[in-house]
Formats: sequence, structure tokens, C-alpha cells
Amino acid sequence: MVGGRTSMVLVLGCATALLATACTDPPPVPGPQPTSVVEAPEPGPDQIVIGVDSIVGGYNPHTVADLSPVTRALGRLLLPSVFVPGSDGRLELDETVMRSAAVTSTDPFTVSYTIRPDASWSDGAPVAAEDFIYLAEAMRSQPGTIDPAGYRLITDIASREGGKRVEVTFADRYPGWRSLFSDLLPAHLLKDVPGGWQNAFASSFPAYGGPFAIKSIDTARGEILLERNERYWEKPAAVDQLVLRRSDKQGIIAALRDGNNQFALTRATGQERAALRRLGDAVTLYTVPRPAVAEVLLRPTSDVLSDDTTRAAIAALIDRKRLIAAGAEGGPSGRLRATAQLGVPSASGYQPTIPAAERTPRPQRMRELLRRAGYQRSMGVWRDASGDTLQLVVAAPREQEPYLAMARELVRQLTSAGIEAKLATPKPRELFGTDPADPDADPLAGGVGVDIVLAPRAVGADAASTFASRLACRERPGDSDGSANGTDGSENGDSDGADGDSSESADDGVVEPGNLAGFCHERLERLAQAVLTGERPLADVRPEVESTLWRADVTIPLFQFADTLAVGDSVAGVTPGNGFTGPFGDAVNWIRTGE
Repeated sequence: MVGGRTSMVLVLGCATALLATACTDPPPVPGPQPTSVVEAPEPGPDQIVIGVDSIVGGYNPHTVADLSPVTRALGRLLLPSVFVPGSDGRLELDETVMRSAAVTSTDPFTVSYTIRPDASWSDGAPVAAEDFIYLAEAMRSQPGTIDPAGYRLITDIASREGGKRVEVTFADRYPGWRSLFSDLLPAHLLKDVPGGWQNAFASSFPAYGGPFAIKSIDTARGEILLERNERYWEKPAAVDQLVLRRSDKQGIIAALRDGNNQFALTRATGQERAALRRLGDAVTLYTVPRPAVAEVLLRPTSDVLSDDTTRAAIAALIDRKRLIAAGAEGGPSGRLRATAQLGVPSASGYQPTIPAAERTPRPQRMRELLRRAGYQRSMGVWRDASGDTLQLVVAAPREQEPYLAMARELVRQLTSAGIEAKLATPKPRELFGTDPADPDADPLAGGVGVDIVLAPRAVGADAASTFASRLACRERPGDSDGSANGTDGSENGDSDGADGDSSESADDGVVEPGNLAGFCHERLERLAQAVLTGERPLADVRPEVESTLWRADVTIPLFQFADTLAVGDSVAGVTPGNGFTGPFGDAVNWIRTGE
């Protein structure tokens, strides 16, 4: 037993010694531990942010309803064109899309186009003859298009070589043919879609054929995100993305100051332009004229203004200076006052033709003419022989400034003079888009009676085409022996004045208005066709056209729209552009230069 206890003591002693050693000896050195590697974040896309006033659609670049700086910009960035303005502003063949385009016959007048084999839409379909055919047919038949006169001369479009060669035949010689087929549209996606022309571009683009593609359009946030078109066959854009970001004027100024926007294209007022100048050398300012003139249309097709004397009375009342002030708000548009019926103030050689009497309102003249037209002032308002008040509806496109501001000012002027005036603000496509083949439809506002319209007059690349498009008449449906061009031998059109010849109703004549103003003057129509086909130079007929239009009291031009381009120092390559292209013609070359 003694031996067993001795053994137990020895074991306990050894255990105690081991515990003591464990408490006093240093811990073992730990081995190498694994380390976590923090990877650098992926760099974001190279992005240029552009401040704009609005991104609200639609986006069809061929319609008056969608006429806006953003629509024009998207057309240049997303759609292929046959000709584009060159460095001097003249139209040049766009070799990123075309191999050639030339007149190949004069009898009949024929132009042949050869499209690059690799030119294609973003879904892989080729840019081809069907796109030419679709655009020409739509421009000839759809309401509210911009410069359709040249397309109306086309009698045939033939597809050759698998659609990559296009032969276009015209009814007459057409010197301005280079102005056709800009901003081609994807016919294969639109031609069989009900309402394709009117609806397809209401909120986006169905396909692209330019250096950029739309990634998203977020109208709630006010942002359009464009990215490099990976299917583009030519020089790729230097930057990954473009962002068109809507903001109010103060937001645009702040974003430029803080470097959040690289540049802005905005309809700045005088005060806002001064605020931009206070940003100093970090921002460079340019004035960019738009291809559009704001004007008042006194429509002869309205029940009230079909009377020439009443229409002249309203024209005598209008204060152009106040309307211009309401629309330009002290900005650069106010320095581009439109004082002629043809052309735009920014063009070289622009000369005023406005009669001295038209420069200021003439209230006494207005009162004399209204009495002559059968109205009398009673209880502060003008009434006809039946005692009914003289009422006029003034329309402006909804959500498109500055038309609404000018329309409100015009309503104020009319009301102050004792004329009951109501303001209508239909959607732009309702205001400018009805079926021209429907003889019962008012060309404006979907049949709603409109007497006066605040509207843009779009200006195209060919002055003759713009002139002919603006004053177009059309054959009245059901008449097979008339001439849509006003060349049916009627002597009425030879009058030098507008009285009795400003427009003909479907009951009295063969032709009727085919334009937004509701104005058909057969003499001017014949002159327009002569200019369009090169028979007479525009300069030769300009004096007669100007004097006739001023006497007609139908169109009262106000000013040419102009935007302010404010370019920050974190972007390179942005210029005002040439002609009416604006800054977006060279977008493939833009680069970010800093943060």
C-alpha cells in the first residue's frame, strides 16, 4: 500500500510541476495568419453630363409637335443621315452612312444613293431603301411635318442591290435634293405598326443607327442616359456615356459651378445669363440659334378670322414688343427679332421687311376695322349685330415654353381691348397632328376650334423647301380636275393682294390650306413651286412674297429661338456647331478632361 501511495504522490507532484511550468513559460509564437486583400473598385463609366431645360417627349425629329433642342440632339446622336452640315455649315455627304449620292438623270430628274454595306440599325437590320421609302411616304402624307415640300416631288423610289442602292425619281427638277433623308427612321419596325409614325417616338426610339444608343429614359427623374452604340460600324465615341439631365435654371448653374455638369444647353433668361457669366473662366458661354422662329398664326380657317377685316383688326391690336419680352425674357432670343416673313435673323443677309405700321400696336385702327366688320363696343366688350360677344380661342402647346407665356400675354392684350379670349393648351401632338385627308378635321387641335396659335415656324436646310412647305395648298378631296399646286389656270391667284385670295373653302375652290396657318394663296403657291424646282430664284420673288404675307395678316413673326451653351473646363471638344446642327454634331469626339 505504501508503494501505491508513493506512486500516487509522485504522479501528483509531476502534474503540479507541469502546471507550474505551463504558467511560467512564454506562449508559443503563432504561425503566419492569412491576410484579406481589399480590391480597388471598378472604375465607373467615362461620363459627360449635360444640363437641359426639359426631356419631355416625343422625339420624332420630323414633326413640329416634337420640335425641341433635345429631340434635335437625339436625332444627331442616334439616327443616320445622308447629308449633314459641314465645317462651313453647308450640307456634305455623311460618309459614315453613305458611299455616294448624286444626280444620275435629268429626264426624269433622278438621284441615286449608295448606302455603306456595314450601315445597320442596332437590332442588326441594314439601313436600306425601305427606310428611304418609309420616310418619304410619311412626309408626304402625315400632318405637321417639317419641310415636306421636297418629298412631295418624289414620284418613285426604287430599291437596287439588296436595298443598298436607292434610286429616287422626282416629278420636276429639285436643286434642294441634298436636304432630304436626314434622320432616317427604322422602317422595318415602324411600317406595320398601327400609328407607328405618330406613336413610336412618343417616349423613346425603337432602334438606333448612330454612334450612341439609349440605355434609359426616366422622365420622372428627368434623365436620359445614352451609351456608346456597340453595333456602330464607324469611329466609336470617345466617351462611354452621355447623360441629358433636366433641371431648373438655378440647378443648371449650380451643377456647372460644382462640376456635376460638364456643360449645359439652356434657354437662359437675361438674369440667368448674367449668373453664368459670374462663374468666371471656368465656364465658356456661346449663343446657339435654333432653326425655328416663334410666331403668331391668325388662322383664316377659323369662323371668326376667316373675315379679312376682322383678322386685320386683331393684327393691328397685337403688341409684338410685349410678346417678344414675354417669350425671350431678356435672353439671347430677344436680340434675334424676326422682322421678315422669310428666313431667320441669324442668317447672313437677313433684311427687315416689316412695314413701319406693323412695328407698334394700333388700337385706333383696330377699333375702326372692327366697326367695319360689323362689331360694336357695348358694356366693355365687342359684340356682333346679334349681340354675341367677339370670342377668340388662343392655343399654345402644353408643356412647351415659352409659348404658354406668350399666349397668356396675348390673351391679356385681347381682353384689355374688350375681346373675350380663352386659352387652350392641348398636347403638342393634338395641336399639330390630325389627318390631312379628313376634310372635316381642323388641322389643329384635333378639330377643336382654334383662332390664334402661338407656334414655331421650323426652318430647314433648304430655304426653297421651307418656303414651299410653309405655304402649301392641297387638292380638296373629291376634286379630280384640280391641281394641288394651284396651277389649274384660275385667275384669282394672280392678284397682288391677299384680299379674296388668302384661302378658298372647299365649297368655292379646288384647293385648300395644307399648312399649320390654315392659309392658301394660289399666287404664292405658284411662286413657291417655281422656287422649289429652280425655275425662279428665291431672291427674285422675295419682295412680292414678303409684301403679300404682311398684308394677309396671317403670320406675325416674333423672334428666332436661341439657346445658351455653357461649357465647363472638365470637357473638351464641345463647340456651338455649324449651321443649325448645334453642339451635338461632334459628340463622338468629346472627352472628359478632369473631375
